[in-house]
Amino acid sequence: MSRTILHVDLNNFYASVECLYLPELRDKPIAVCGDAEARHGIVLAKNQPAKQLGIKTGEAIWEAKLKCPNLITVTADFRKYLRFSQMARAIYADYTDQIESFGIDECWLDMTGSLKLFGSGPIIADTIRQRFKEELGLTCSIGVSYNKIFAKLGSDMKKPDATTVITEGNYQDKIWPLPVGELLYVGRSTRQKLENRMVRTIGDLAKADLKKLRLILGVWGETLWSFANGFDSAPVRLTGEESLIKSVGNSTTAVRDLANDQDVKLIIYVLAESVAAHLRNHGLKCKTVSICVRDKELYLFERQGKLTSPSFVSADIAKKAMELFTANYCWSKPIRSLGVRGADLVTAGGNIQLDLFHDIKPEGEELERTIDSLRKRFGHYSVQRCAMLLDRQLTGFNPKDEHVIQPTSYFR
Repeated sequence: MSRTILHVDLNNFYASVECLYLPELRDKPIAVCGDAEARHGIVLAKNQPAKQLGIKTGEAIWEAKLKCPNLITVTADFRKYLRFSQMARAIYADYTDQIESFGIDECWLDMTGSLKLFGSGPIIADTIRQRFKEELGLTCSIGVSYNKIFAKLGSDMKKPDATTVITEGNYQDKIWPLPVGELLYVGRSTRQKLENRMVRTIGDLAKADLKKLRLILGVWGETLWSFANGFDSAPVRLTGEESLIKSVGNSTTAVRDLANDQDVKLIIYVLAESVAAHLRNHGLKCKTVSICVRDKELYLFERQGKLTSPSFVSADIAKKAMELFTANYCWSKPIRSLGVRGADLVTAGGNIQLDLFHDIKPEGEELERTIDSLRKRFGHYSVQRCAMLLDRQLTGFNPKDEHVIQPTSYFR
């Protein structure tokens, strides 16, 4: 049976929400940016006037102001955006219980079972767009199709405030002429490989020899080929359905360049506490710790190593992360950002293989759970390591609560 899938993309979401709070800026070029003082100074979103002046998401604030000296910058406030995202989901829930997020401002909706109640896919899409304008003061673009990939492409084709319908009868006319880079998960590297072999459009990819695509891209080539031909059959997940967590991590760009092991250790402990707290919240332990290091010239490397036994204790995670760092970095350049991740996850209540040569100290687990309780009651900064007081400029952030995490992967 043919499905009816909607992909809803809120237009210029962060900037549109800010304009609701600052209506006097609505007709002026504005950009929502990270905290420049904390060196997160890039454009996260822009409104339509800024877009028309060539401002792009992801570019540095100084680059944006070269294009538009009168650009107004607003610091991002994720509490506002989460509130409006939740209100948007409440509207979706009036029509279906199959709602799958693709970031804070995008969702797939499966309307197949709702057509007899609310009308065709395009009618429901237009109704949702109208409700957004009346109830939230926001606009959105909606793609309507028979699979998730084409619905996503449809929402990108016309902006702002539009409904685009892609059917089994017209997708070759609408989708195949588009550049191959428009297809979901065709990034810069993949696009370059395809274009080097004269695969320039989605239609070229759909008609390409599958064996040659496998040679170029491996199994991934077959996946993209199926996307281009409209063979995507992935379901839209039910509301509340959680995917398997494969890893838990956090990262940060430091407020200043890290110049020595002590600086790195402070950041690693802050991140390790965040990772450990997330693991405990989910009832998990990690068997592998990985680090991600980016120097001031933006060169990036990652390393990982096994723990002696599964753990959700921050000291264990931080110790392994620091071992990986000191074994793999020679301080040729200062460091700009760090990340810590726990992988190879197992359930926290599972059986643990005892080790003859290393002590397993369950009291560390009880201590961390006690700290969780104290922080829940009195706030994150009520209990901290003494080392955190050595440099409050570096350690004065709470990645567990302040970093907004959204599901963004199609393959979850």
